[in-house]
Amino acid sequence: MASWILAPEYHALTEDFGSLEAVFAIKGERLTKDPLSEVIRIERDGVHYYVKRYWGAGKGLRRYLGRPRVKAEWQNLKLFAKWGIPTAPIVAHGLQRKAGAFVRGALVTRELENTLDLAAIANRDDPRLADRSWVLRVSQQLARGTRTMHEHHFTHNDLKWRNLLVNEKAELFFIDCPTGSFWWGPLLRYRIIKDLACLDKVAKRVLSRTQRLRFYLQYRECNRLSGADKQRVLQILKFFEGRE
Repeated sequence: MASWILAPEYHALTEDFGSLEAVFAIKGERLTKDPLSEVIRIERDGVHYYVKRYWGAGKGLRRYLGRPRVKAEWQNLKLFAKWGIPTAPIVAHGLQRKAGAFVRGALVTRELENTLDLAAIANRDDPRLADRSWVLRVSQQLARGTRTMHEHHFTHNDLKWRNLLVNEKAELFFIDCPTGSFWWGPLLRYRIIKDLACLDKVAKRVLSRTQRLRFYLQYRECNRLSGADKQRVLQILKFFEGRE
């Protein structure tokens, strides 16, 4: 049995995105591929669309238990939109099961125009990183989006600079979150540390200590570190020790 949803505003693209079968038949520019999935990009009427196609959920019981990765991704992007966190617009999504086992699934998103991921910006020593007002604006948005997730007991689990896009207006977008989930208690605290440590992994290379501290204060919505904050900052700084 297959379930498929095409957003009403994209019904003009029914030929391409109107069914799971149609999406799996599309030819496009392949961007990534692994044993379980691939991402292709296509262009229609001057607009690019990203098509993520999954034909596996893993081996054995993984085909039956838990959310398939593709379903987790579209649900998490919808959560971002619901919480006011800027993200990629969802065009279509769905999956197919047979006898309860995952067979295949897909997610189609519309491009975020004129964007570049923060990792690419860092790797090419983009001059915007030397613009303190630009860094401050992006930092504020990142702090707000990250805090919103964590206030909902949700963590991204892959909150790396490559999964953060910024456009020419310095507007920030959160993308690619198939492993994000809800947590509570000690597990939530650990996952929050991981999210923040992932962000700081690149930040410590391209930003000043003052800018990194300012981001944490923005995230906490405070002007100075408390004792608990200082302890958390140490945990963030040490999170990847011995793993790099």
